[in-house]
This record gives sequence, C-alpha cells and structure tokens, in this order.
Amino acid sequence: TTDPLALQAMLAAERAENARLRQIIRELQRHRFGRRAESLPMDQLLLALEEVEQVEAEGLAAQEAADPAKLEARVRKRRANRGSLPAHLPRIEQVIDIPDRTCPCCKGMLHVMGEDRSERLDIVPAQFRVIVTRRPKYACRSCEEIVLQAPAAARLVEGGIPTEATVAHVLVSKYADHLPLYRQSQIYARQGVNLDRSTLADWVGKAAFLLRPVHERLFEQLKTSSKLFADETTAPVLDPGRGRTRTGQLFAYARDDRPWGGIDPPGVAYIYAPDRKAEQPLRHLQGFAGILQVDGYAGYRVLAGRSAISLAFCWAHVRRRFYELAQSGPTPIATEALRR
Repeated sequence: TTDPLALQAMLAAERAENARLRQIIRELQRHRFGRRAESLPMDQLLLALEEVEQVEAEGLAAQEAADPAKLEARVRKRRANRGSLPAHLPRIEQVIDIPDRTCPCCKGMLHVMGEDRSERLDIVPAQFRVIVTRRPKYACRSCEEIVLQAPAAARLVEGGIPTEATVAHVLVSKYADHLPLYRQSQIYARQGVNLDRSTLADWVGKAAFLLRPVHERLFEQLKTSSKLFADETTAPVLDPGRGRTRTGQLFAYARDDRPWGGIDPPGVAYIYAPDRKAEQPLRHLQGFAGILQVDGYAGYRVLAGRSAISLAFCWAHVRRRFYELAQSGPTPIATEALRR
C-alpha cells in the first residue's frame, strides 16, 4: 500500500506544478494579446482627447453663432484664463482708431482718455529666401595680370545650395519633430522648391559627420557625472548586401538631476551598436565611475565586476512582476510570491 502522506505530498506537488503552468500560460497570453504597459500610452490618450475636444469646440461654435449671449460669456472666460504671451516675442502694434476726432455733440476736439489693449498670437509660415553672395573682382589698369577677389566663404555643403540654417531646419524637423525626409520634400514642393529626398539625406549625412565632435564632447561631459541612466532599444538598419534590414541597437546614456535639485544640465547621448552584448556598455562607459541606473538586462551586470560602477536597478521593472501576479488572480504561486 502507498503511504497516505506520500500521496498527499505528491498531490500538493502536482497542484503547485499545475498552478505554475497556468501562471506561465496567463503571462504568455497577456504578453501576446494584452497591453504591454500597465498605463495607457500618453500619445494614444492625447489622440482620443483631441478628437473629443474638437467635436465639443464645433458644437460650442454653433451655439455661439445662434446665441450672442453665450458668445460674450465665452469671450470673458477666454480673457480670464488666457494668461500672457511670452515677452520675448516681437510685438507688431495695430491701432484701430475712429475716423473723426470731433465731438458729435459740441464739435470740439476729443482727447485720449485711455485705451483697450489686447494681444493675439500670430504665426508667419516658413518663408523660403535666397541668399545671393556677390564677390566683386578687382583689376589694375596699369598691371594687366593683377586680379583680386575676396575668397569664398566655407560652406557646410560645398557646392550645394543650402545654408547652415536650412540644414539645421531639416535636422530639427527630422529628429525633433519626427518629419521623415520624404514628407519634408513634399512640404518644400508646395513652395515651388524641389528638393529630392536623396538630396536631403545627403545634407543630413554631411551634418552628422560634422557634428561628431559635439557628440563626443557631450558624452565625455556626461561621463563626468556621479550618476547616469542607461537603456537600449532596437533599431532597424539597412543591410544592402542582403537586400533587407537587420536589427541594431541604440544605447542611450542620460543625466537629469532636476528632480532632486541638481545643478548639472540635463543631457543624453545616443550610441549605435550592432548588437546588445555586454561588451558594448563596457566599451561605451570607459572612464565613468559612479551610479548607473539600469533595467534588469544581464548585459549591464558585468559592469559592476569590471569597473568602478555601482548599479541601481529600476523599481518600475520590479513592480511590473508584482502587477502581473496581481492581474493573474489568487493562484497559490502568486500568493506565495506576494507573501515573500
């Protein structure tokens, strides 16, 4: 006969194993079909709010057009909540005056007793202009072989048509405003300026090469900090020889001491790497000594043993596991993990 205690132990072990497997299945289902983050992405939330606010504003405009009293009430509310426009913006004053300053009663001259002043925000659309550079040539009437002319100024793109401000605008539009080059090309075409996407790409590549010393200096300054944040993400990279893309890695090293009153200015440096191996952060962070805040990726852990770096792990990633356990329900394995 089988020992009853042994049977109970086997049954408990089987139940625990079943609970563990069910937990794994729930995690896989949530990873495959559920939201990746515990909170709604802010961009998605703002998109939904924009649509609601636009519909509401359209309805209010219809009400104001039908009822002048509601329009006046809205005007007073706007004036109370508008605030002031930035002082550094240039002001262009417009005076709306009466056509005749003669008193309609006694025909005497009216005098100014005050004025109402209001400000509105005006935007001048991007204007294209052509910088014409002239370099006069000078010759001597006595010496036939003498011709003098000021040397041409250096250009960011030698032989090209863009000024430095134009290239800067293309870079800011691409990397800060997330406007791909083909969309920028379409925007310029509306102004009659035909710039092919490949031409813009050439400008961006030239600027990237010239900005390398700035990037290197920025990263060296960041590595003098006592603490940094590090993270990485995948990036598709063209692989011309294979006719498709491969997966590279973008490492970000950031400093932001503003939340705790630090005086160092915030900054971030991005470094591309072909893979995610531990050798990459080891190579990047040579010379850095301090606290490095990271997630749970094992590639960063080698830094603690081979350099003067102390690792600080992210509590948000720790919380995620507890969130997953709480979402899965009161299973024995979840209860035991939360108890511990």
